[in-house]
Formats: sequence, C-alpha cells, structure tokens
Amino acid sequence: MPLWLLALIYFFFLSFVLSVWAALGNSAALMSFLALSALMVVIAIRTRLIIQVSQSELMVGRAHIELKYIGEVTELDSAAMRNIRSRDANPLAFLGIRFWSSTGVKVELTDKRDKTPYWLITSNKANQLAQALRVN
Repeated sequence: MPLWLLALIYFFFLSFVLSVWAALGNSAALMSFLALSALMVVIAIRTRLIIQVSQSELMVGRAHIELKYIGEVTELDSAAMRNIRSRDANPLAFLGIRFWSSTGVKVELTDKRDKTPYWLITSNKANQLAQALRVN
C-alpha cells in the first residue's frame, strides 16, 4: 500500500482517537490509540500483494499456476489497465489487483481444463514481471 494511503487511513484513526479522548478521557484515548496503531500495522501487512516467479510456478498472493500453462504475457500501461479493469473485463478472469497500482500484466492461460482465460496482475514493476514470465 502506498504511503499516502496509509497516512490517510492513519489520519482517520487519529481523528477517532481524538473523539474518544474528548468523550472518555486519557486512558480510553491511549488504549484506542494503541489498538488502532496495531490495526494499522495489520492492514499494511495484509494488503500486500506478493508476486513470485519460480522455476516452475507463478504465485500471486495465495494463487499459483504452473508456468507451462502460461501463454502470452502482455505489459499494460495505465490506460490499458484502466480499460481491462472496466469495459473490457472478463468476469472469469483471475484478478490480482490493487486499486493504487495503475500498471500491470495480463497473463493468458493455455490450460484447456481451466475456465479462467487470463490473470490480471497489478504491479509497479510490470516490465520486470513480464520479462521474468517470458524467460521461463
């Protein structure tokens, strides 16, 4: 998650802490501050999208697919990503996307048994991801 988004969420959390302090006093405000700060760390960790390419597999979060089932790999700039996320979207596609990332990769699948036509993966390093998938 980008720093600006984390800062915005934390600002809202601190506004809540200020409200608790005004209504209930110092100890309740301190407890809510600590709880919401811990929640902020959990949010930052849980919203990560970990993308890994090994010798035999592509892993995006908890999803994984063998590289032998990967067909064409297309880098997407922000305009192409915006189109494929909205008007050109296929409801059967796997989406490994985060709204704060504007570029990504479209990975077409060749497995006849799988109804998923492609994986759409957002990444700020789309060119490196596409190269890694093309090499394997």
